[in-house]
Amino acid sequence: MSALSNRINNLSESATMKMAKLGRELAAKGVDVINLSFGEPDFNTPKYVKEAAKKAMDDNYTYYTPVSGYPELRKAVAAKLKKENGLDYDFSQIVISTGAKQSIANVLLCLVNPGEEVIIPTPYWVSYSELVKLAEGKSIFIETTVDTDFKITPEQLEAAITPKTKLFMFSSPCNPTGSVYSKSELEALVKVFEKHPNVYIMSDEIYEYINFVGKNESIAQFDSVKDRVIVINGWSKGFAMTGWRLGYSASNKEIAIACDKLQGQITSGASSISQRAGIAAYETESESVAEMLKAFKKRRDIVYKLMTELDGVKVNLPDGAFYFFPDVTYYFGKSYNGKTINDADELSIYLLEEAHVSTVGGDSFGDKKSIRMSYAASEDTLIEAMARIKEALSKLK
Repeated sequence: MSALSNRINNLSESATMKMAKLGRELAAKGVDVINLSFGEPDFNTPKYVKEAAKKAMDDNYTYYTPVSGYPELRKAVAAKLKKENGLDYDFSQIVISTGAKQSIANVLLCLVNPGEEVIIPTPYWVSYSELVKLAEGKSIFIETTVDTDFKITPEQLEAAITPKTKLFMFSSPCNPTGSVYSKSELEALVKVFEKHPNVYIMSDEIYEYINFVGKNESIAQFDSVKDRVIVINGWSKGFAMTGWRLGYSASNKEIAIACDKLQGQITSGASSISQRAGIAAYETESESVAEMLKAFKKRRDIVYKLMTELDGVKVNLPDGAFYFFPDVTYYFGKSYNGKTINDADELSIYLLEEAHVSTVGGDSFGDKKSIRMSYAASEDTLIEAMARIKEALSKLK
């Protein structure tokens, strides 16, 4: 009998981490593996951000920080939300955490009671349902498809809400699909939430700056629901600061105080050096974000063209993030060298073994029909990866 708790035994391993691990193991054997499984920009952190971190060390910002973060950083976040998103938050409503993932965990553990329901549109980021499980809540999934750009309708949302619903959580731009909700689409969902005043909304906007359709729209802009919205964001994607582990939540004061209380018993404040770097990222004018966005858009267009040339693959053109999430059901039941592909996860393993390209099967994202492919890689690497994938898929009969 295992000595471990039911809590940890019931959690699943992160699929993205698992595929990255399998890819590294294959590469360690001398195989040339192209990794399209990890959700990480392949750019370096901007120089001015790194310089701010070096200065912070020289200035002896090396002590414990306030649990919710330095007031200067929280004020910088509030100013950013006002200037870029038109959202009014006092700095006391901002809680800085060790990455946006911790911010999400804070919110779920502070809001959700055992047995309460959390509505999640599929596909979703792999940690959503696992963190709901950790909070002892129940995930209720709303299924979407590539044909609707992986977006839910107001009618689907209304049908999913029950007296047990506590929270609705989603991301826009979305990981893993790259879908971006427009203002009018969000407004239609808000009309549903207005009829259900006890339902909270968690809006994960971590890919905000990787948006190819213009200004990112936040559901928190609608006054009728703003007090029930928790905005999740951070520096990892837009500023290529994944290793700095810095994220935040913006919410009503009751939730912010609760997140501070919880975090104070787990990690306390985020890294002092990362926080000073975060201030510089938000307060320094730079072209780095725009340059990265331009590069991602060019890569997206290259991969999309190549993906439309793959037999049987259904794919849409994502409006944000840096992923494709193609429907690959055409290959289910097909075989090569005695191995039959039964689902998307098996196809992902096949592509790793046969094409030496690491992707992620869609099951852990809540969609058994698709695989996730990141295009956070150089143009030459992406062209080579697509050529390998095309050849491997052509072998399946």
